[in-house]
Amino acid sequence: MMACSRTCSRILGLSLGTTALFAAGANMVLLFPNWDVTYLLRGLIGKHAMLGSGLWGGGLMVLIAATLISLMGWRRGCFSKSRPCRSILTALLSSGLAMLGALICFITSGVALKDGPFCMFDISSFNQTQAWKYGYPFKDLHNRNYLYDYSLWNSVCLEPFKAVIWHVSFFSALLCISLLQILLVVINFFNTLLDLFCSLCEKS
Repeated sequence: MMACSRTCSRILGLSLGTTALFAAGANMVLLFPNWDVTYLLRGLIGKHAMLGSGLWGGGLMVLIAATLISLMGWRRGCFSKSRPCRSILTALLSSGLAMLGALICFITSGVALKDGPFCMFDISSFNQTQAWKYGYPFKDLHNRNYLYDYSLWNSVCLEPFKAVIWHVSFFSALLCISLLQILLVVINFFNTLLDLFCSLCEKS
């Protein structure tokens, strides 16, 4: 059972590490709409992407936790001769770190999808003044949900090109990745409890 628990830790650590890299990659892509660096240089990137929760939350925090979980699974480094209580405490702290990072990424991605993309739009559709500005046009559409109304995807945002598709695609990816991370952390938590139970059984 102990060997099975360690094998599970190795798989979970590798899986979490992989999802962390994907989360960081997805957040990086959001900083370059249509692969154009000028929007970032001009400060025309939405606050949700600039917050970088996929980089430091679902990315770095989860990656650190994944590394610790993997080390415990392989019994490498300072965990090679560590006592069960120390290993289990580290596993729980790692799970907490990964859970926090994944939750931050999940919540930020959900809010980003709710608010819509940061883009240039014609404000004459909201008042009688002919003007264009950067902002969150879908925040003011209280009676319509842009996520389900595809007619709005190419008609509201004038710049960047296909801003809605870019925004929805990568924030949806971050949402799914963080959800998967939460699931993996929960599995790791139960795996840690199993490891503790097995350790107590061996001592008795």
